[in-house]
Amino acid sequence: MDAEVISACSFAAMDAERERLEQNNRREVRWQLWGPYLSERQWGTVREDYSADGDAWNYFPHEHARSRAYRWGEDGIGGISDYKQRLCFACAFWNGRDPFLKERLFGLTGPQGNHGEDVKEIFFFEDNTPTHSYMRMSYRYPQAAFPYDELVRQNAGRSRMEPEFELWETGVLRENRYFDITIEYAKAASDDLLIRVTARNCGPEAATLHLLPTLWFRNTWSWAPDVPRPNLRVGDGHSEAVGVIEASHNDLGEYRLVAEAGGPLLFTENETNLQLLYGVPNNSRHVKDGFHEAVVRGNAAAVNQDRMGTKAAVLYKIALEPAQSRSVRLRLQKIKEPAIHAFGDFDGVFARRREEADEFYRALAPGCLSAEHCAIQRQALAGMLWTKQFYHYVVEDWLKGDPAQPVPPNERKTGRNAEWSHLYNERVMSMPDAWEYPWYAAWDLAFHCIPLALVDSRFAKNQLDLILREWYQHPNGQIPAYEWNFSDVNPPVLGWAAWRVYKIEEHATGKGDRAFLETVFHKLLINFTWWVNRKDSGGRNIFEGGFLGLDNIGVFDRSASFSDGSRLEQSDGTSWMGMFCLTMMRTALELARENPVYENIATKFFEHFLGIAAAMNNAGGQGI
Repeated sequence: MDAEVISACSFAAMDAERERLEQNNRREVRWQLWGPYLSERQWGTVREDYSADGDAWNYFPHEHARSRAYRWGEDGIGGISDYKQRLCFACAFWNGRDPFLKERLFGLTGPQGNHGEDVKEIFFFEDNTPTHSYMRMSYRYPQAAFPYDELVRQNAGRSRMEPEFELWETGVLRENRYFDITIEYAKAASDDLLIRVTARNCGPEAATLHLLPTLWFRNTWSWAPDVPRPNLRVGDGHSEAVGVIEASHNDLGEYRLVAEAGGPLLFTENETNLQLLYGVPNNSRHVKDGFHEAVVRGNAAAVNQDRMGTKAAVLYKIALEPAQSRSVRLRLQKIKEPAIHAFGDFDGVFARRREEADEFYRALAPGCLSAEHCAIQRQALAGMLWTKQFYHYVVEDWLKGDPAQPVPPNERKTGRNAEWSHLYNERVMSMPDAWEYPWYAAWDLAFHCIPLALVDSRFAKNQLDLILREWYQHPNGQIPAYEWNFSDVNPPVLGWAAWRVYKIEEHATGKGDRAFLETVFHKLLINFTWWVNRKDSGGRNIFEGGFLGLDNIGVFDRSASFSDGSRLEQSDGTSWMGMFCLTMMRTALELARENPVYENIATKFFEHFLGIAAAMNNAGGQGI
């Protein structure tokens, strides 16, 4: 990394955002308690798949998402949650023409897309800070009926050699007939979030937008008996001028959502509509898709008239003339005494947090960058921060099934991820993409940590440490690849990432975190041994592997065994191992500066590198 880029992380004075980050790291104030941890897509994921054949895309399709409770997480458009995703907030929309509310982004499944899975919406992650004290994203919602069927049909008719068929090719955005919707968050405190939603009619005619800011609990009570059910209800101080929804959760505590000048409050349960999907009686009178029924179909009985439940929304019906905008203000806050006035300092807090975000990114940008390049850097880092998501997937429970649910098929006991029963995922992780890849991938994660170290080195270090902890790393030393196949083999780049993060923090603060470096080094020794014992079957320093960087271009699966027992030796796998050796040697030498025990380990990795180099230069005894 360029020295000027790294030196930009060194600050003469600590700005407000960096002070919040330090307070969070010292565990004085939990500024990262709330963040953009809500996925953009939970349907079609492996963790929600309980099928016999592992067909995750079709077991839980987009068509089920509005009516079926998720087991392992939640999703929404530009939403937020607490770090354990107990309570969630996001906005839903309706243009008066769609067959159902727009609660989540639409896209093609892997089999539907001519180039694989592909989100078919227009949205922008525009700004974010490491403590999520200020966040902004925009979503472009067509005023015409969203062309769900056309997008599926047109892409199905295209070959892999043809470009993808995109939303703008359908004509629904012609003459700018869409709403631009900007969602912003600003934190007044770690548990006090200000929310501003601004809708603009970009079209040539008047148009009406139904906006539903929605608060709901992740369903944790349907899978096992005796799990307490949280609740939402109309709160104290509710009136026609100010809507109030109160939330109670055994662990999270008491929160309230205050909505300015809202319409009616809607309540339902975050539970599956069994009658609709499977033709059996519902467990609850009110179910997850109740708002669709009430708003789109006018069925008032679909929502709880007693105004309580586990999912609630404020309904705004906003009529906009051409080029007209309207903002809606809300506040999600911990219930404390004395009560906090919801909107007295609202605009001032937003202005301060935006100014502090500007200050933070000005200090971060190298002096050589133009204003345009600074804006690109800022939005790129904001995008990285927006893809931090709560990832929950306890493999043992997933394989066995839940006590209150049907027993999963026996095929799962020997199917996908069956050998990873120790793996316990329940953390905020950096995802490759908020929609297309809403699950961590080990080597993607390693690369993510390099830019993340520029804005939040502690989070970057924690990610690398986490993936190597005993409830992630396999007892045999392998690192989990990604949920579609944790046993797949990815390039061994975590050691390189740990070294880069260590050096970035050293340049920024003047002191590297040697405890972190030593901790991950020990775990990487186990992983290195796994590579040598499992992927060098001939003992000749030529390595096999699998998914090692040449994405999706092989004519066969490089991770699979051949039927005749032969194996594929890979130049890229061997090269990665050479790099792994050098990284481990460099790390051992750094640790040896204070502990000479590591000198011998550094020598061992240097010798191993020489062995790999010799093998590559003399394959078959005749050179390459």
